[in-house]
Amino acid sequence: MAENENTGKIDRCLEIYARLSAGEIIRKADLTSRFGVNERSIDRDIESVRHFLEERFVSTGEQMEIVYDRPLKGYRLETKKSNALSRSEILAVCKILLESRAFSKKRMHGILQKLVNTCTPSESKALVLDLILNEEFHYIEPRHKSDFLNQLWDLGIAIKEHRYIEVDYLRLKDRKVVKRKLQPVAILFSEYYFYLTAFIEDKEVRKDFDVIEDSFPTIYRIDRIRKFKTLEEQFYTPYKNRFQEGEFRKRVQFMYGGKLRRIKFVYSGLDVDAVLDRLPTAEILQQKGNEYIIKAEVFGDGIDMWLRSQGNNIKPIEYL
Repeated sequence: MAENENTGKIDRCLEIYARLSAGEIIRKADLTSRFGVNERSIDRDIESVRHFLEERFVSTGEQMEIVYDRPLKGYRLETKKSNALSRSEILAVCKILLESRAFSKKRMHGILQKLVNTCTPSESKALVLDLILNEEFHYIEPRHKSDFLNQLWDLGIAIKEHRYIEVDYLRLKDRKVVKRKLQPVAILFSEYYFYLTAFIEDKEVRKDFDVIEDSFPTIYRIDRIRKFKTLEEQFYTPYKNRFQEGEFRKRVQFMYGGKLRRIKFVYSGLDVDAVLDRLPTAEILQQKGNEYIIKAEVFGDGIDMWLRSQGNNIKPIEYL
């Protein structure tokens, strides 16, 4: 008897869910007549479907709710656009953050805790924390150990307001701290570090560059900025000449400075997709068996390092 009752409840719940999903309005009186049960049973069935929808939201992020429509005197399904992250998305973001090694250990721990506590459904918090526990415990922070998040925000405001900044910067080639007046245009992240891209105002500094009037900015590692201040003075860039961060990002490799270059090479490795993902501007010109002739447009000298790192898989053809 108990088994038959359970089967009957499952059948009712499935029909309620199917009809709601089809956009129908369901009414308790109709259901009690159809299934030969009282309204309290139908109430429990609707609650069971509600619980199922809540569980589905936790796993998929798709929020659907059973609401009572008074004018229509029945229940309907309302789909709501959710801004919340699903538990799978939270886990993925945490893993990406840990792999980035962008912050000090203390700062990384704080960000992960806030992310999980504020964005993860309560029933999944413990599981998400458990899944990242070992990786967080063995997290290796960057050697500079700097905490620059407030500086990052202030630089972002200067970029937004088109204000000049003055920085004291630890130069890598001779470990000297130099002062620069800059037009900041973008903040980028690449392989463990945040970078500021900016145009140098001082013509005396620019005279030693490969291309004095280069249309591309200079790149500064933000953790090497010893101090900076935002100036009241603003700079103006015509809209047609604006710096396009996305286009620049597709062409820059390893955040090394240099000229805009066009390269062509032969690739004979196992995974050409890895090359195309690494070089967003890359284009396959020709394929013959396991060999691909590829061209790409890149910014700076970092591409040389990457080409050498590929060993015999890549043979450069020409640099334009």
